[in-house]
Amino acid sequence: MEWLKEVKKAHIIGIGGIGVSAVARLLLTSGVEVSGSDFAESGVVEVLRRVGAKVTIGHDAANLPTDVDLVVRTSAVPEDNPELVEARRRNIRNLTYFEFLGEYADGKRTVAVAGTNGKSTTTAMLGLILIEAGFDPTVIVGTKVPSFDGGNLRLGGSNLLVVEACEHQAHLLVFSPSAAVVTNVEEDHLDYYTDRQHIMDTFEQFLSQVRSDGFVVLNANDSDGSGALQCSGRSLRFGSGEEADYRLGEIAIGDGVQSFHLYRGEQDLGEIELHVPGRFNIENATAAAVLALEHGAPFEAVRKALSGYGGIWRRFEVVGEPYGGPVISDYGHHPVAVEGTIAAAREFYPDRKIVLVFQPHHRNRTRNLFDRFVRSFDGADSVVLLEIYDVIGREDDADADVSSRRLMEAVIGHDRSRGVERQIRYAASLEEGFAAIHSVLAPGAVTLVLGAGDVDLLARRLAGKETD
Repeated sequence: MEWLKEVKKAHIIGIGGIGVSAVARLLLTSGVEVSGSDFAESGVVEVLRRVGAKVTIGHDAANLPTDVDLVVRTSAVPEDNPELVEARRRNIRNLTYFEFLGEYADGKRTVAVAGTNGKSTTTAMLGLILIEAGFDPTVIVGTKVPSFDGGNLRLGGSNLLVVEACEHQAHLLVFSPSAAVVTNVEEDHLDYYTDRQHIMDTFEQFLSQVRSDGFVVLNANDSDGSGALQCSGRSLRFGSGEEADYRLGEIAIGDGVQSFHLYRGEQDLGEIELHVPGRFNIENATAAAVLALEHGAPFEAVRKALSGYGGIWRRFEVVGEPYGGPVISDYGHHPVAVEGTIAAAREFYPDRKIVLVFQPHHRNRTRNLFDRFVRSFDGADSVVLLEIYDVIGREDDADADVSSRRLMEAVIGHDRSRGVERQIRYAASLEEGFAAIHSVLAPGAVTLVLGAGDVDLLARRLAGKETD
């Protein structure tokens, strides 16, 4: 990415996005003058202004500086965005967030973390282990890590880059990493992928791009997904079975802590403690541990970093306890993630009622995974379903009839068929959701607020906090 050294001014469209805001910080620390735009004020925008970015609210061709060298945009920016149109008219180099990351990673020793669920957590865990081990990596993650000064960016002094590789629209194919992990594979983004085989083929293409002297880490527990992927180079599998190269065993769950032993072949490397819940987090931690160990990190660095891991923004994040029970905000928006998060709450809060507040994300996803969503709520004692969060530029008129009200009706019918009675509520807006939650909330209950849209605003309001 030699050309980046020549960039003096950059403009970022959708600069408040949790991913592309890391690019803004990266450019600012490189001495580049950064401007940008977004559709609304946010905590991210406020922070970027404080560190030197010039941010305008609203999109207009006039926002583009006259002498800008580079334009970067989020993948959510539509083709007719006036700033993008102007950049193309002026033949200014313009890249999506993922195209920029692919360029930035070129020439670096890149570790790419992919998978349907668990990418952000695994990326953060791996970054923290490598920092503890003294590898001084740069880490770019699609969330906020409390110990990173930049939140979603940690700048290191070495050539080692840890980056989250997203499968949406096959964005992960911009990378040719030295090492990669696929945490799991589920059917998702079916507005882009034709079927599950298309998804598997894309992940296998990603693995084929790993450097010949590199390696791949796969999750054998995800036997039909990650564990079934084929690659021609060196691969390592982790899981609970004896056939795994790295085996996890002796899982124990206590009061606010869970632990497991990690084996390499017959060798017991030792016990790892986690202070975040869920079997999925044990698998995320194992993926991060294997990647770090294979890079030469000592096991003690793995143990220490994971024991001190306290979670990240919107990944089982306890935002407060205003009603004698925790309000937990989580990004989970796939049926597997919803079901796993409810199970994790059961493990850490076994004697509490669980109120699930869920905002589906994208009507096409809701349609394609409708029946799986209905069943994914089974573990909750009460459910509040907010109307589906529409994704700008990705909605189709063919999906207009899909709604959370229909989802509520299906859940009620499903409950009736299995002889279960519980409170199920529908809310057309966040304001209605706030009232609906209070209608089902019991003292001491665990309130799980899940979704990839703006439902986090509701979690913060319930906890009496401003959004970050």
